[in-house]
Amino acid sequence: MESVLEVKGLAKSVVGPAGSLTILKQVDLTVCAGEAVAILGASGSGKSTLLGLLAGLDEPTDGEVCLFGRTFSSLDEDARATLRAGQVGFVFQSFQLLPRLTALENVMLAMELAGQIGDARARAEQTLSEVGLGERLGHYPRQLSGGEQQRVALARAFAVQPRILFADEPTGNLDERTGAQVIDLMFRMREAHDASLVLVTHDPSLAGRCERRLRLEEGVLKEVP
Repeated sequence: MESVLEVKGLAKSVVGPAGSLTILKQVDLTVCAGEAVAILGASGSGKSTLLGLLAGLDEPTDGEVCLFGRTFSSLDEDARATLRAGQVGFVFQSFQLLPRLTALENVMLAMELAGQIGDARARAEQTLSEVGLGERLGHYPRQLSGGEQQRVALARAFAVQPRILFADEPTGNLDERTGAQVIDLMFRMREAHDASLVLVTHDPSLAGRCERRLRLEEGVLKEVP
């Protein structure tokens, strides 16, 4: 199958008061088109750091990340942003909605930043309806529940019609019932949009929804049987 993401020998170290700290070491990973991959790990294991490197939001100490056939090390920050535009979606634990924009405006902004201006409003309205928020288009984040805010975040991610979705603990700020509803929705939309998924989580049951599972321990990424 066609690969959308290839990682070879990825390493990340940071320098702190106590000296150099190794977060990741020699991580190898391939994600194929339409594949759902879960990365498990305890809090502080480096999962979010790894996700940021995979998306080109941070730079590794060593190794290479190749997204859609383009190697990040050959691109500057602006070129990486251009590569992500319209091809990559994000869902974060903390929703990351702009408080002064309505649900509709939050989704439209993501599309405009991706250069998808022509039918932005119509597609944003359609995607918000897909996540069950067709009656909440004019609501601001403070007027929405946590579950509704995460639904807006899902609509924002999928409205750009991404080839790959990066999700960082997407139910971390939700109660169990609401979290389960959001996850069901995320997987339905991923399938409908035929997008690859890289999901970071500490929850084995959530990871079990993915076709492949890996665990990050002491900076090393290993397949989970």
